[in-house]
Amino acid sequence: MVAFILRRLIQSLFVMFFVALVSFSMFRFVGDPVNQMVGIETSIAEREALRERLGLNDPFLVQFGRYISKAATGEFGVSYQHKRPVAEMLVERMPATLELAFVSAVFSLLVGVPMGVYAGLNRDGFLSKVLLSVSLVGISLPTFLIGILLIFFFSVQLNWLPSFGRGGLVDIGLWKTGFLTIDGWKSLIMPSITLGLFQLTLIMRLVRSEMLEVLRTDYIKFARARGLTNRAVHFGHALKNTLVPVITITGLQLGSIIAFAIITETVFQWPGMGQMFLQAVTNVDIPIMAAYLMLIAFFFVVINLIVDMLYYVVDPRLRVDTGKASGHG
Repeated sequence: MVAFILRRLIQSLFVMFFVALVSFSMFRFVGDPVNQMVGIETSIAEREALRERLGLNDPFLVQFGRYISKAATGEFGVSYQHKRPVAEMLVERMPATLELAFVSAVFSLLVGVPMGVYAGLNRDGFLSKVLLSVSLVGISLPTFLIGILLIFFFSVQLNWLPSFGRGGLVDIGLWKTGFLTIDGWKSLIMPSITLGLFQLTLIMRLVRSEMLEVLRTDYIKFARARGLTNRAVHFGHALKNTLVPVITITGLQLGSIIAFAIITETVFQWPGMGQMFLQAVTNVDIPIMAAYLMLIAFFFVVINLIVDMLYYVVDPRLRVDTGKASGHG
C-alpha cells in the first residue's frame, strides 16, 4: 500500500509540473497584461518600466523557474488587475466553489445511484424507459441553457428562488459558508442542480449498465440457487460489486465538477473561483489564470489519489495482484 501511494505521489508531481509548464507557456500568448493595467496616455517608457518591474522582459525559463519556486510555497504572485496576492483571492473565492461542487456531487450521487439501480432491476418497465429518456435530455442540453431555464421558471415565473449570488453567509474563521442559513441553501439549489445534472445522468446510466452486467454473472446465479431473497441478491451482492467502477467515475467527475463550475458560476453570478478566472481571462491577469489551473490540477491529483486508494480498499483483486507482484520481486 505504501509503495502504491508513493508511486502515485511521484506521478502526481510530474502531472503538476507539466500543467504548470503548459499553463504558463499558453498564457504568454493571450495578450499583453501591461495594456490592461495602464491607460492610453501612458508613455512607452512608462510601459517598459512596468514590464521590467513585473519581470515580463526576463527569458521564459527565468520567469517559469521563478513561478514554480514560489508556487511550491503556495505563493502565486500578485494580481495585475487587483494588485492583491493571488493566493489570498483564491482563498476568499474557494469556499463558494467547493460548497457548490460538494452539493452538486452529493445531489448527483443520491439521485443518480437509486435511479440507476431501479432502471437496471426493471429494465423493461415504463418508468425505467422514462428515466432513460430524461437522462438523454440531461446529457444533451448545454449547462448554461439548463441554468437559464431554471432561472426563468423558479425565479422569474414562480419567484421561489434567488436568481444570482450566494445568499446569506456566516463567517466561521477563514470560511464563509452558506450552509448555515436558509437563504444560503435557497441560493444553492438551482446552481447545484445545473452543475450536477450531467453527472447525475452519467452515474445513472453507468449504474444501470453495471447492474445489468453483474446480474448476468455466475455468482449471482449461485446466490439465487442458494435460495437468497431478491433483496439480498440485488443489494447484498449485485449493488456492492456495481459500486466499484462507480467510485472511480464519481471521483473523476468530482474533479470535473470543480473545473467546469465556470459556466454555472457565470450564469448564476456565483462568486467562486471560476467566475474570477473568467474575469482574469478578460483582463489578461496571468497570475490568476496560471494559479487557477494549478489549483484545479491539484484538486484532480488529490481526488485521483483518494479514488485509487478507495479502489484499492474496495476491490480485493488489486491487493492480490499487488501481493503477487511483490512476491515475484
